[in-house]
Amino acid sequence: MSCRASDVLVNGHGICYAKSHLLAALLRSAGIPAGFCYQKLRFSDERPSLVLHAINAVYLYSLGRWIRLDARGNHEGVNAQFSTGKEILAFPVQPELGEEDGLIIYPGPSHNVIEALTKSKTLFDLMENLPYEI
Repeated sequence: MSCRASDVLVNGHGICYAKSHLLAALLRSAGIPAGFCYQKLRFSDERPSLVLHAINAVYLYSLGRWIRLDARGNHEGVNAQFSTGKEILAFPVQPELGEEDGLIIYPGPSHNVIEALTKSKTLFDLMENLPYEI
């Protein structure tokens, strides 16, 4: 299970949490301030419990503000894009379903995320123990 930025590079994969760790590390290594944000989203229609989804925030000096972006990767039905105008994340938050958009930018990853990743041996383990609180 990929957790650290280096794990994603070695393993060639990771879920949103690990990918956000890698993106923050790459941005910071280039001298660009980066942080972590979390959305609370429904896992699926079949499993409507809320779980955390990790995204990043990057500070652009040229704009004088933070921009949120999603490192998870796109596939059919998911088209996250970097934009300085309109935020285009992988998953739109649906408040009517109890979902929440975490606007706080954290300097480090969530302890609950790190614990879930390090305790899970497989993706199936992690799917049963996805964190729902930061």
